[in-house]
Amino acid sequence: MRAVIIAFGFLTRLPLPKVAWDVRAQAASLKWYPLVGFVLGLIVVAAAWCFQHVPSLPAAALLLVLWVIVTGALHLDGLADSADAWIGGMGDRERTLAIMKDPRCGPAGVMSLILVSLIKFAALTALVGAGSPAIDTANTLPWALLLPPLLARGALVALFLTTPYVRDNGLGAPLRGAPALGCQVAVILTIFSTFAFGYAGAKAFIAALLVGIFWRRACMKRINGFTGDTAGAMVELIEAATLIALLV
Repeated sequence: MRAVIIAFGFLTRLPLPKVAWDVRAQAASLKWYPLVGFVLGLIVVAAAWCFQHVPSLPAAALLLVLWVIVTGALHLDGLADSADAWIGGMGDRERTLAIMKDPRCGPAGVMSLILVSLIKFAALTALVGAGSPAIDTANTLPWALLLPPLLARGALVALFLTTPYVRDNGLGAPLRGAPALGCQVAVILTIFSTFAFGYAGAKAFIAALLVGIFWRRACMKRINGFTGDTAGAMVELIEAATLIALLV
């Protein structure tokens, strides 16, 4: 139970009981990341249902704001840092890693936040609210909105299983000791849960897989692994890509 609370405490800003954080419990929390994504998806679905009679533009804006608040903008910070580092690093590994540690946000980081948020907002406009062109939320719950946060957090587990974490003292360092079997089961359950959504799930999974593979390859090429910032960037990119995939 402590590992579950730590997973939610790290990835969300939901009110939770206080528990002691140690390296072993943090490592065990990794396998629960898809559960966190599932709960975040439930929150998004519930909010979309609440906004079903609100015009689609303000409904999408409110939903996106809620999404950011619940996650504490954790992954958006990683996206901005990664964008600054990729542009400013000029292909150099050490320079890229150094820029990611800089708390300041440069032009590339700002633009990445604007562009990814714009993609999410545009997709949500088509998926939620009264008069949305893609889904009639007045008659059905937009259950497919479970998929972006679920797949993005499942991808985090897969990333730790397949890719070296390159910082010795980063936030994600304790997760390197996560039990492999539990994490593998978590990834498999995420995939099976996704395909339970039929065609929508297949589209979302393909989008998440392609983005994950592309971003992992870019990280391996540039820094020979990944950091917490690049993991956060992957979450944001997968969420945006899966939202768009649901409209295709």
